[in-house]
Amino acid sequence: MIGLLLLGLGRRLFWLFVGCVGFVAGLQMAQLYLGLQPVWMIWAIALLFGLVGAVLAMFFQTLAIGLGGFAAGSTITAYIATMLGYAAIPSIIFTGGIAGAILLFATFDWALIGLSSVAGSTLIVQSLHVTPPAEMVLYALLIVAGAVFQATMLRSKRIATQ
Repeated sequence: MIGLLLLGLGRRLFWLFVGCVGFVAGLQMAQLYLGLQPVWMIWAIALLFGLVGAVLAMFFQTLAIGLGGFAAGSTITAYIATMLGYAAIPSIIFTGGIAGAILLFATFDWALIGLSSVAGSTLIVQSLHVTPPAEMVLYALLIVAGAVFQATMLRSKRIATQ
């Protein structure tokens, strides 16, 4: 569900994008760094990350842009590294996070469309159990579909305001 929301409405609902990506990043970090903790604790940490991200996005947009870009970039990088057979080590995740933050600052609307489409597609594809070739094709198709849908919404908004 989170993947579908990000795929279609990531740019429009920025706070939702940051909250969802914060939740997923918190879930991944808790699993990576806390090891064998109770499931409720991992989910509580992920929920805390998501809520902090959403609140920051509503009240401190500039900070939230950086954190959202970092969380999306690190999540995407970890998934792609794993999909390509590499270990998702912290330095790779951190580098992806920095790249995501820089990209989001430089080209906010288009980067947000791209990052939310990729992040949403990542969550959707991760939840499905398909063969690796089908996974890559589905991943690419979902990214394109999400980006086209959000770009069309952005274009319609800009035409309506002119």
